[in-house]
Amino acid sequence: MGQGSEEERHQLKSSILKREHREGALAPLFERLERQPICADDDLGNRHLKDLIEKLERKDLISEFEQLCQGAPHLRSFIKGFMVNAPFLRETMLRDVQRFLRILNTPPEETIAILLQDCLNARPESEAELMQSLRLAKQELALTVALADIAGAWPLENVTGALTKFADASLTACLRFCLRELETRGKFIPVDHEEPEKDAGYFILAMGKHGAGELNYSSDIDLIVLYDPERSRLIGGAEAPVEFVRITRRIVKLMNERTGDGYVFRTDLRLRPDPGATPLAISVPAALVYYESLGQNWERAALIKARPCAGDIEAGEIFLEEIRPFVWRKYLDYAAISDVHSIKRQIHAHKGFSKITVAGHNVKLGRGGIREVEFFAQTQQLIAGGRNPQLRDRRTLITLERLADCGWIDQSAAEDMEAAYRYLREVEHRIQMINDEQTHILPKDDEALARVYHLMGIRGRSEFADEIRSKFELVQKHYSGLFEHEPDLALNLGNLVFTGDDDDPNTLETLMQLGFQRPVDAIRTIRQWHYGRYPAVRAPKARERLTEFTPILLDALARTENADQALLTFDAFLSKLPMGVQLFGLLKSNPHLFNLLTMVMGNAPRMAEIVSKRVHVLDALLDPAFFGGAPTAEQIESALAVTLDQAGYYEEALDRARIFVQEQQFLLGLRLITGTITAAELGQGLSTLADAVLCQLLPRVQQELEEAHGKIPGAELALVAMGKLGGQEITCASDLDLILLYDFPEDVVQSDGKRPLAPSQYYSRLTQRLVSALTAPTAEGVLYEVDFRLRPSGNSGPLATRFVSFKDYQSNDAWTWEHMALTRARVITSSSPEFAMQIDCAVSQLLQEKRDLKKLATDVCDMRARIQKEKPAKSPWQIKGIPGGLIDIEFIAQFLQLAHGVDHPEILQTRTEDALLKARDFGVLHEEDADTLIPALRNYEDLTQILKLAQTGHFDPKTAPGGLLDLLVNAGGEPDFERLTIYMQEQQIMVRRTFEHLIGKVEEAEKTS
Repeated sequence: MGQGSEEERHQLKSSILKREHREGALAPLFERLERQPICADDDLGNRHLKDLIEKLERKDLISEFEQLCQGAPHLRSFIKGFMVNAPFLRETMLRDVQRFLRILNTPPEETIAILLQDCLNARPESEAELMQSLRLAKQELALTVALADIAGAWPLENVTGALTKFADASLTACLRFCLRELETRGKFIPVDHEEPEKDAGYFILAMGKHGAGELNYSSDIDLIVLYDPERSRLIGGAEAPVEFVRITRRIVKLMNERTGDGYVFRTDLRLRPDPGATPLAISVPAALVYYESLGQNWERAALIKARPCAGDIEAGEIFLEEIRPFVWRKYLDYAAISDVHSIKRQIHAHKGFSKITVAGHNVKLGRGGIREVEFFAQTQQLIAGGRNPQLRDRRTLITLERLADCGWIDQSAAEDMEAAYRYLREVEHRIQMINDEQTHILPKDDEALARVYHLMGIRGRSEFADEIRSKFELVQKHYSGLFEHEPDLALNLGNLVFTGDDDDPNTLETLMQLGFQRPVDAIRTIRQWHYGRYPAVRAPKARERLTEFTPILLDALARTENADQALLTFDAFLSKLPMGVQLFGLLKSNPHLFNLLTMVMGNAPRMAEIVSKRVHVLDALLDPAFFGGAPTAEQIESALAVTLDQAGYYEEALDRARIFVQEQQFLLGLRLITGTITAAELGQGLSTLADAVLCQLLPRVQQELEEAHGKIPGAELALVAMGKLGGQEITCASDLDLILLYDFPEDVVQSDGKRPLAPSQYYSRLTQRLVSALTAPTAEGVLYEVDFRLRPSGNSGPLATRFVSFKDYQSNDAWTWEHMALTRARVITSSSPEFAMQIDCAVSQLLQEKRDLKKLATDVCDMRARIQKEKPAKSPWQIKGIPGGLIDIEFIAQFLQLAHGVDHPEILQTRTEDALLKARDFGVLHEEDADTLIPALRNYEDLTQILKLAQTGHFDPKTAPGGLLDLLVNAGGEPDFERLTIYMQEQQIMVRRTFEHLIGKVEEAEKTS
């Protein structure tokens, strides 16, 4: 690691070893062979031993080896045992026999200590030097840990502790290298040149086993990388979101990349908040907003083990203290059990680990495995850790001990679980030592399985099978006692209310005559209402109204296509209503409203969900004006402004916005399914609604920011819609694709408030707050999901982009697909008309550049092929992604705009249909191609709007409500659903042919991509 010659290092180790021997230190490894691995094939073992001896002779080390063997008579058989059973260890040993002797002749504790010191003191001159030195150190670590473990020289804590400490040290070495290089580029000033990460504001949280100090032998390391902009020591115009993301990406490469010397650790960053939409390194404020507003119970469980392992450790500890209330709740948190435990149930259900076996069993995820021990401890930590800080420990075994001390579990349960955990971790390590693979599954092959238990010193399969099965069963017994038999509250609610009641034979007969196929279930459901088990029917007056209303209800439900399913849908609707008196009276007095409601429940479960939360949206249906068409943009903007102005404070405005959007989406949707408006008008109406919300919420968000940080003098700001919103084609389920652009005078360096911020920081924070305002789930739900990944550099770039950087990136660095996305760019709000005009002009200029048409076509085909490969669609009802589907048409429109915008700027339209019409009118799209694409596009958009309006999940014609199928058939203009499906398939074939004719073959692009 750049710290002197190999000989000097060896001398240092020898002197340390002699000194510690004098002081009564631990013995070298060769003297501590407490256990012997089994060599089942002595001939093979001798051949491997011969290979070792030949290498030692070539290095003139044979006498040293013989001397070690004299001091440890069992050393030769020990070596044969692990060489025969573990190819990875054999290869690592033979790669450097001098290193192997040094490991044997040194206490393993000392070997690890020097490795760690070498890592931390490293001053490599190049990336290649750092990568090689870390990988060689990892080899030495891997061999040392394995030999100490197999020999029984170390308990589990030493094994996992050494692996964890090396992961920490290697991450620190990589970070120091990156920061020193940043310093040489004039972008960073360290507080301490020896430890440049100190007080730098950038830190890495170790998660999972890494955070707990429990890494397994061939483990990934799970990390969350964060930075505190307030502590950052970046200078020279360096922006924290840019530089820290680059550093993170580089650290991952330094750790992860395989070279001839192997790798250091496989690195996984997917435990960070919203990994699909956030950069690799996240600011502390953004992370705090996420955990406060969107954090899940499984993330609480994961954060139990979070530990700052590299970087600015103090900043990491401050962050963990800030999210402590999220992780550790004040009250006994039984509700969290179901979330955490559901993960375990899903593992059993989907991974096939529901039974205990030996061969093929997963010692980590399977029944009775390591994960059950961890969940056994973690779930109880979540329940009680908020009130009892003693239980807030990252380590599994310590947690078990403390749970017993505090009376949460029996002492015998803690001892059983500890013994099983130690045994199973040992098995896990043997599995991984064989080939250095991140696997936890016991081999099914007899010979491969034998290697595992032979490395443990167990000779026979039956002995091993009995031992490990007993451990699995012990874990399962304790785990099941806590969780497996927890009652399902929803099922018990039903059973509890009706057990022992007799069904009236006459009622059964009446229901059957009405058309109910399961009358017993129908009686049970209705009886449940009259017992007042739902909030909507708890009041005596509500039950009285419901009694009067029930005959009307049953009659209406019986006239639907499936009376039993209609009743279940209404029951689900009723269960979510906060109150029922007003609704039952309204429906009884207005039968046409009830007919509309049953239509919604039969055709559009997603809309029924909105009614269940907002019963008073039905009031609007009594106004004859409702059936007169969609409201205009001016009407929506005016109504929203009135609603928001009634809010007394910021959070109330967010809630009011959510209520307003849900109601308007419902009313627009109902207009569609009643035939008042078309699907295209729905898309326009939903987009107008989203525009209004963004235009009116952004100033409120900015005002909140200005109270703390002031304004950027002379700055400009604009919000640009992309994707479906840019094209004014969104559905009820669409994300909002956005880019926030800003500009400011060159002489302005910070905002003018009490706590000034640099412009880049200021607008990144503004964007974060806007995202939170839109996506945070308040008591009224989520407003919109948003996506800022279409900004320059995607997830790795800053959340907000300076206008000049945007233009520069789009001109010089953008990919073809980013220019395709730019065809839909639309400024929806701006601080001034002039700034909006500048953005429009810049986008037009970029889209009107002359392009290499052959390269453009290849890029578009490659992009389409990549989507097709990553998200394969096979059903014609996967309208967006199916070959010949919506994406094909959108890509054709975007290709034509990029190819011909230079000569015909009139075709640069944000709406796909408008672009195709203009392309036809200006002769760049043949009439026959337009006759294929435009009707297909309209049909696809009509059907997509209905599907997104009606349901939230994947559309399956076999299980979809009959009313929904009828809506689709009506929209598609075909006599029945089967014919509509055939028509769709024919359109998709024609669209794909047109794509290939205009751009190229996707299949060929896929093969070459």
